[in-house]
Amino acid sequence: MPTTPRTARHLLRDRDASLILGAVLVSGFGSSATALVAGVWVKELTASDSLAALAAAALWSAVPAAPWLGALADRFPRRHLLVATDLAAAALLLLLAATAAPGRLWLILTVLVLYGVCGTVHDAAGTALAATALDPRLLGTFNGLRLTANEGMKLLAPLTGAALFTWYGGPAVALLDALTFLCAATLYTLLRAPDPVPEPRPGRRHRPRGPLLPPSPTLRTLVTAGASTMLLAGVNGASLYAVVDAGLGRAPSWAGVLYAVQGAGSVATGLTAGTMMRRLGERGFAAGGCALFGLGVAARALPGDAPVLAGSLLIGAGLPCVLIAALTAVQRETPADRLGVTAGRVHTLLYAPNAVALVAGAGLVAVTDHRVLLAATGAAALGCAVVPARGRGVRSGEAEEVPGR
Repeated sequence: MPTTPRTARHLLRDRDASLILGAVLVSGFGSSATALVAGVWVKELTASDSLAALAAAALWSAVPAAPWLGALADRFPRRHLLVATDLAAAALLLLLAATAAPGRLWLILTVLVLYGVCGTVHDAAGTALAATALDPRLLGTFNGLRLTANEGMKLLAPLTGAALFTWYGGPAVALLDALTFLCAATLYTLLRAPDPVPEPRPGRRHRPRGPLLPPSPTLRTLVTAGASTMLLAGVNGASLYAVVDAGLGRAPSWAGVLYAVQGAGSVATGLTAGTMMRRLGERGFAAGGCALFGLGVAARALPGDAPVLAGSLLIGAGLPCVLIAALTAVQRETPADRLGVTAGRVHTLLYAPNAVALVAGAGLVAVTDHRVLLAATGAAALGCAVVPARGRGVRSGEAEEVPGR
C-alpha cells in the first residue's frame, strides 16, 4: 500500500493546494452570506415564505445545464475559467448592488439565476483542476478541507450577512460578496500548476457525449444515494423559514443562526473526511452521513430551540458525507479529458433533485404543516442510507491510476 502522506498538514504544504483552498475560503464567505440574505431580502419584500424559498431555488436553476456548462472545463484552461467566472460573479453582484430596489424582485431573481450559472461552471472547473493538479491519494483529504473552507464560512458569513442586511440592506451584502470573488480570482492567478487544455476530439470536445458516468459501481451507487438525499435536502431547505417563523416564532434573520450551526457540523465532517473514508470506505462514509442527515431533519420538526439547533448540527455533519464521497470517486475514476463534463453530469444528477425539491417544497410549505413534512423527510433520508450501505466502497487513496491523467 502506498505510503505517500495524506494528512491535512502535508496537503497544506502544497502551495497550489493552499491557494485553491484560500480562494474557496474567501469566495465561500461571500456566497454563504448572499445565499442567506437572498431569501431574507425576498421575505422582507414580499412577506412570503414561498417566494423566499423560490429565491433559494433560483440559485440552483442552472443545474440542469451543468453537463453543457461543465464541458467548458474540458475546452478551456481550467485556471483561466475559474478566474473568469469569479470576475463575472463579482460583476453581477455589483450590478445588483447598484440597481436593486424594493419594486425589482425580478432583478434579484435574475441575478441569482446568472450567479448560479457562474457557480456551476466554477464547480466543474475546480473539480477538474484539483484532480489533475494533486496526487490522487490526497483527493479525499483535499475535498474534505475544501468543504471545511466553504461550509465553515457558515459559522461567520450568515451572521455577518444578516447584520449587514439589518444595518445597511441587501446592497451592502452584494458588495461584500463581490469583493470576495475579486480576491478569489486574484488567488487563482497565482497558481503554478500546468493547466493545459485536454487533447480535443475534433468537433466533439465541447459536447457532453459518451456514457453518462464512468463504468464504476461505486460511483453510480454514490451518485444515486447523493441524488436521493439532495432531493430530501431541498424539501428541508424549503421548510427553513417556516421552522423559524411558525415553529420558533423568530424573525427571518434568525435563519442565520441555523446556517451557522449547520456550518459547524460541516466543519467537523470536512476535517475528518479523508480519515473516515480511509477507515470506512466511500460507501460506509456516505451511508453514515445519510443517517445523520435524516435524524437532523426529523429533529427540526420538534418544538423548541434546542432540538432545532441540534438538528441543524446533524444536517451539517451528515449531508456533506455523500457529496464528498461522490466527488472523490469522480476525480479518481474519470479520465482527464472528460473531467469537466463528468463533473457537470454528476453535479446535475446530485443537485437537480435539490432544485426541483426547493420549488416543490415551496408549494408544500404553503399547504402542509412543516412538522409533518420534516418528519416524513427525515424518515425517507434514513431509508436512503441503505443504498450505499449495501456494499463496501473503495477506500480513499487505494484506487489505481486512471488512464489519461
